[in-house]
Amino acid sequence: MPYRRDDRLELALRASNEGIWDWNVASDEIHYSGRILRFFGRRREEMPNLFCSVELIHEADRDLFVSRVEAILEKGGEDLLAVEPRIRVAKGVGEWNWFRIRGVVVRDPDGIATRVAGSMINITPRKLVEQELLEERHLMRLLIDNVPLNVYFKDRDSKFTLVNKSMATWNGFGSPDDVVGKSDHDLFREDHANEALRDERQIMESGDPILGYVEKETTPAGAEAWVLTTKMPLIDRVGKIVGTFGVSSDVTELVRTQQSLAETAAALQGRNDEMEEELALAREVQQALLPHEYPIIPAGSGSGRLRFGHRYIPISGLAGDFFEVFPVGEHSAGLFICDVMGHGVRSALIVSMLRGLAERIHEVAEDPGEFLGQLNSGLSAILTEADMTMFATAFLVVIDLEDGELRYASAGHPAPIMRSNEGQAGLLPMGGRGKGTALGLFPDATYESQTLKLGMIKQLMLFTDGIIEVENPDGEAFLQNRLVQAVSEEQCSGVDLLLDRVLDRVLSFAESRRFDDDVCLLAVEIEGD
Repeated sequence: MPYRRDDRLELALRASNEGIWDWNVASDEIHYSGRILRFFGRRREEMPNLFCSVELIHEADRDLFVSRVEAILEKGGEDLLAVEPRIRVAKGVGEWNWFRIRGVVVRDPDGIATRVAGSMINITPRKLVEQELLEERHLMRLLIDNVPLNVYFKDRDSKFTLVNKSMATWNGFGSPDDVVGKSDHDLFREDHANEALRDERQIMESGDPILGYVEKETTPAGAEAWVLTTKMPLIDRVGKIVGTFGVSSDVTELVRTQQSLAETAAALQGRNDEMEEELALAREVQQALLPHEYPIIPAGSGSGRLRFGHRYIPISGLAGDFFEVFPVGEHSAGLFICDVMGHGVRSALIVSMLRGLAERIHEVAEDPGEFLGQLNSGLSAILTEADMTMFATAFLVVIDLEDGELRYASAGHPAPIMRSNEGQAGLLPMGGRGKGTALGLFPDATYESQTLKLGMIKQLMLFTDGIIEVENPDGEAFLQNRLVQAVSEEQCSGVDLLLDRVLDRVLSFAESRRFDDDVCLLAVEIEGD
């Protein structure tokens, strides 16, 4: 037997979880379906007319709600009611829930509203998701604008869809919005714009990034600048390339110095110190983008006495682990490792900010505690402005060959593993205040530098906690003691072989041959004089 129209309506409302209401405007009587009463946790006699008694409407939504109701009650006014206010549910204090309210007006021949009927549904889960998305977008905007690099995103037509403040200012615009919709042909001379367009088309066709190259930018007015650029494909959630994005930093002075070096070599004798700083900056920039290249320590000694190696295994394209190896004077090297909380967009942007902040304060790395203190102050200031909670653990070791000592400090990070010439392995001792406070939690936190004589130390390995938190099929974690044992038992010369064997031990333990968190290993071997 076919369903009656009323039956079909009831089934449809039940399937959609909507309730119905019917308001007799003339008598001020209102009928609520049982589903609406259940929404509010009230009996029928306790339920007020929401359209007349608005005390249950959230204060922030009340004026709009009242204005929309008044608009339909006006003679010859609007015929449809559509509002989404927050309403207090349950008796007493209760909770605020969002509701979608829809209604149709019935009018008499004079255009006077006599009846309004419609539906109501609780849309709180959807609204909460919308608010979370808006907050995420807000935070991403704040973070992008605070990255000390020029950042941009383009569509498949190579038109800018988003740039940060640094990018806008660099190109002479007052606001990032002024750049949106433009292309490189609007910003630069035609030859440079055409080259950039070819690069972007190549990236979108191949899916391969263009990493860390120096290019010249020329404005239509003829102004020139040199930037260190990385360009990458912009991939959406389903894996489709929808454009490109990139970052760049100004290296104009460095390039100009390099270009004039051959012609002015004799005159540069008195500027050796300045040149060393500029060259050190160049090495730091390259190291950030090309982590497989390491400094030679001591400087000018050919191959140097320090042998570096690393293994970097992110579990996604947006990782929270990173490291740096950089010179600290002619006879010292700094090994820095950092693990940012979480994964995804937030962690990756924090990594970018920490890289930029770290590059600015390399000169204080002689004192690892001071280095971590300044890094913490910079990160805390940005997080405070963004009104968000994030943190990162970090460890800095300075190997000083001239003084024959290690100087190191920790910001909540596990201690590295050291191994002697005899093959004995153990954790780097952490006296005083131990591991210290993670970066970004307390703006005024201080960090204690500790010193250890190199002595018979042969190898040193820094790591992030992803490698010790891996679990076997029984749920047992690898933990730090097994990592120390692995380093001790793998009696091999050369850091690359050591790192490969340690990783193989860990993955064999896990049996799955994969990690659940980002893994970063950084090792150094100290050769004799």
